[in-house]
Amino acid sequence: MILKIINSVLILFAVFMGTKHGWNMLTAKPEMLEMFGKWDFSKNAVVINGAVTLLASVLILFPKTFVWGNFLMAAGILMIICLQLLNKDLKGVATEIPFLVLNLVIIYLQHPLKNN
Repeated sequence: MILKIINSVLILFAVFMGTKHGWNMLTAKPEMLEMFGKWDFSKNAVVINGAVTLLASVLILFPKTFVWGNFLMAAGILMIICLQLLNKDLKGVATEIPFLVLNLVIIYLQHPLKNN
């Protein structure tokens, strides 16, 4: 029971962060355009990435699409990690790794409302 509560809190945190960053990308906030601009992402590419991130956040909430949502979220985080490694930005990589691990832990613990 305690594990399900902890996992629920982790899921809510991941959904909150995904929604926050996805919305910032979808609305093309200057800080997001600047970050992705380092990697030659156009404004449209940032907006599409934001839409995918928002979709992943919503998918995480439902047991049937839980793994797909986490997979999309982890893939987006892994893409950012790889792009930061190309620029040798180890501080940026270190910032993203906990979020990647969070998605992997959430997948391992499974959805708290899933019927076993």
